[in-house]
Amino acid sequence: MKKFFVLPIVAAGYLLNAQSIGNSPYAAFGIGDVKYDNTTDISAMGGISTAYISDFTNSFNFGNPAANINLTLTTLKFEGTNENNFFKSDYDNSSATKHSTYLSNLSIAFPISSKMKFGLGYQPYSSKKYSIGSAEETASGTKASLFRGEGTLNTVQAALSYQLTPQFGLGVRSNLYFGNLYDINEVTVADAELVNGYETKNTINTFNFTVGGIYQKKFASDKKLTLGATYSFGSTGKMETQYTNSTYYYTSGETKNNISVIDEQYSEDNNLIPTEFSFGAGFGKEAKWFLGSQLDYRKGETIQFLGKPFVNQDAYKVSAGGWYLPNYNNFRNYFSRVTYRYGAYYEKGNLSFNGTNVNSFAITGGVSLPFENRSASRMSGIDVGVELGQRGTLKNNLVKQNFVNLKIGINFADKWFNKRLYD
Repeated sequence: MKKFFVLPIVAAGYLLNAQSIGNSPYAAFGIGDVKYDNTTDISAMGGISTAYISDFTNSFNFGNPAANINLTLTTLKFEGTNENNFFKSDYDNSSATKHSTYLSNLSIAFPISSKMKFGLGYQPYSSKKYSIGSAEETASGTKASLFRGEGTLNTVQAALSYQLTPQFGLGVRSNLYFGNLYDINEVTVADAELVNGYETKNTINTFNFTVGGIYQKKFASDKKLTLGATYSFGSTGKMETQYTNSTYYYTSGETKNNISVIDEQYSEDNNLIPTEFSFGAGFGKEAKWFLGSQLDYRKGETIQFLGKPFVNQDAYKVSAGGWYLPNYNNFRNYFSRVTYRYGAYYEKGNLSFNGTNVNSFAITGGVSLPFENRSASRMSGIDVGVELGQRGTLKNNLVKQNFVNLKIGINFADKWFNKRLYD
């Protein structure tokens, strides 16, 4: 079992060539490669969402459901991500390149009243997609092993914001997680047709809640101070884990025949999604600039992995970022109405091998490009974000993963659900 944990790390060059969600060899562990949890504009600012209230009326913050006092328009967002990963390992001096493009966010949000706002969204939460082969000489002949994983864990979010006072807001977000994740190890010896397969299937149908609070103090000089916090409870639903050890033959491609089950194990758990906490602070000038920072903490969890428990470590992430808007009322110069975003983050990851943590860091940037020469209250447009960073290390035969991710979102905002009056 210990040998299996090392193999996906030192053999990144054997990843499948197919384009899919989940490009990293680190997706082989736990619930896979966890994706970012917010919109393109927030991702371009290093992921700061906890103390971020958009100055305009066209953006809903799912990261902190309390931070939506300014939303007065119905907003519909479609967002996609293009991931470009470059892997390097000192094991056999191997390297690999992997790309994928996928839908990363679909959401709609609208005001219910002047104090209450609602948002509904979809995102992929995590994904597995890897295939790694290895071979070794034994007394019985050459032992060939194939490790592969597949599946996506999706989430649907429903968020509600309520403004208690002009300075203080509260919010709650429900998160439904669903999908199947597979980890499969197939072993053959001396080119025999008989396959010994070990499969773990995690069927997830679980949910949790995120609560948030935000406080914003405005000053006479149009400056403002924002403080925010969120807390996500652990899973309250069910994860079914089915582990099967069997032998079989492949015929007609991928069809299994003469299946003989050696061992089966079944378990149920509800700790798949960990408890999370976030605190943020920011300062800025109304409709001009903003700078914020954020600390995220995620509690480690244990998941059944190939029939045995696999422990993820506690993790934390430190982020900083903001935006700058030259002059949103300057209709003679388009680039004066473009919002420029910037940020960076460092994350102490939840994976650790031989005492070495799998950490990551990145710098981010982006722009929000308005569609039309209209007022800031109707700023439909395109959000573009870029993330350049590194995950992992070459130490202890691990894999260093450099990445360049491009994120693009289209935001349509208007008063769709308001009744129009005519003279």
